[in-house]
Amino acid sequence: MKSNRRVVVTGLGMVTPLGNDVPTTWANILAGKSGVETITGFDTPAPDISEFKVRFAARIKDFDVNALVGKKDAKRVDPFCYYGIAAANEALKDAGIDKVSEEDSYKFGVCVSSGIGGIETLEGTKATIDKKGPSKISPFCIPSSIINMLSGIISINHGLRGPNVPIVTACTTGTHNIGMAARLIASGDADAMLAGGSEKASNAIGMGGFAAARALSTRNDDPQGASRPWDKDRDGFVLGDGAGVVVLEEYEKAKARGAKIYAEVVGFGMSADGYHMTMPYAAGQERCVQNALADADLDKTPEAIDYVNAHGTSTPLGDVQESQVVEKMIGQYRKDLVMSSTKSMTGHLLGAAGAIESIFSVLAIKDQVAPPTINLENLDEGCNLDYAANAAKKMKIDYVLNNSFGFGGTNGSVIFKKV
Repeated sequence: MKSNRRVVVTGLGMVTPLGNDVPTTWANILAGKSGVETITGFDTPAPDISEFKVRFAARIKDFDVNALVGKKDAKRVDPFCYYGIAAANEALKDAGIDKVSEEDSYKFGVCVSSGIGGIETLEGTKATIDKKGPSKISPFCIPSSIINMLSGIISINHGLRGPNVPIVTACTTGTHNIGMAARLIASGDADAMLAGGSEKASNAIGMGGFAAARALSTRNDDPQGASRPWDKDRDGFVLGDGAGVVVLEEYEKAKARGAKIYAEVVGFGMSADGYHMTMPYAAGQERCVQNALADADLDKTPEAIDYVNAHGTSTPLGDVQESQVVEKMIGQYRKDLVMSSTKSMTGHLLGAAGAIESIFSVLAIKDQVAPPTINLENLDEGCNLDYAANAAKKMKIDYVLNNSFGFGGTNGSVIFKKV
């Protein structure tokens, strides 16, 4: 960050297919467990699951919405907000922040959003119109489904009156929110921020739409083996639900209150491909990584990066391309670089992916371990790095790069440093 104001991570919260909190999820990640499962239907009216080309996803399990979100919010927001609300609550608790004073609230902001938004509410509303007519549409239909409402509800629940600027950039949403929130703190516009992403897209439109775009794996007979980044037999990503939220604070203020500090945000890079709606573009990704390295003052010493949490979605083109980009930008200077994809276990959480993967990056620093890439059995040609195949790897980690690349050619990279 090009500022005298340092930005640190002081709180973590998540809801994932591997657990409804950070400790459970992280333990399952390090154990190499998969959160993917066969699905039998949807929560809104839809054709029978047998009519869908893809019949598996990485869904949230045993989520008590009334306990983790509250009955009031459960009735007035789309399910994509549920996970973000719960993750924000956990992050604040983890940071030791119970109540924010009115004075501090004006410098405490929120950047938490989604790449897709309230699809489920819109599906349910369409069914209501067809069955009962437009007069029966819920007054919460629009407010509950718009993507910025998650940041709004979080700010309302916790009395946070600082910058509220949720970003929507497809699969890069969570990473952009964290990077831009860090810059708001570095610039002095905020002293603290809740930042991240949340998603619930394993519904009829989400599953059917991504399958129609031929983006999803079709391994219906082997769901847990479907997400296999860099493996020769990969055939697409696995859709996942969940949320990740971090508390970011200005370093001196965090230190003064005795906060637990996980890591420092030292670099943030962005770029646009300007190339294709859905296909990745190496040159755009290279600029993004280069911008993050420069922001962290590592452009002359890229070998300082110890571990990369990859975008790594398990798509035929994207995986090889990202690997070659990272090899060119960092790996050629550091032969023992480790890069892994936690999407092999969580699936692809779209707008929440960069947020949960930022948390995994921070925990990798804390515990000095690189999480594994599971299902990597036959390494594809052109992939020349160490991918922590099928087992977590204990190692010295001072710097971590987290990449996210989204539809529309929108790219984001964040660099975290051990404090």
